[in-house]
Amino acid sequence: MHTVLSANSSAPAAPALPVNPVLNDRFLRLPEVMHVCGLSRSTIYDLISRNAFPAQVSLGGKNVAWLASEISVWMSDRIAARGQERTA
Repeated sequence: MHTVLSANSSAPAAPALPVNPVLNDRFLRLPEVMHVCGLSRSTIYDLISRNAFPAQVSLGGKNVAWLASEISVWMSDRIAARGQERTA
């Protein structure tokens, strides 16, 4: 005997797999970070030394990059702070 499920029946959904946000992220190399942020190389490294900019990730050897998501958050924080600076 066959069981027929109607389109309205609620079949158990497959369990959701945890999503690793790093898999949806990408690395940005220094020239791209400079372009996106509008900052010079020396300014980026100066801000990093003052813990005011996301630190780079080592890719091995002398290769480094930044996570695009961290750069986006940093930029969003600067935009949010813009309104606070005007009222201060």
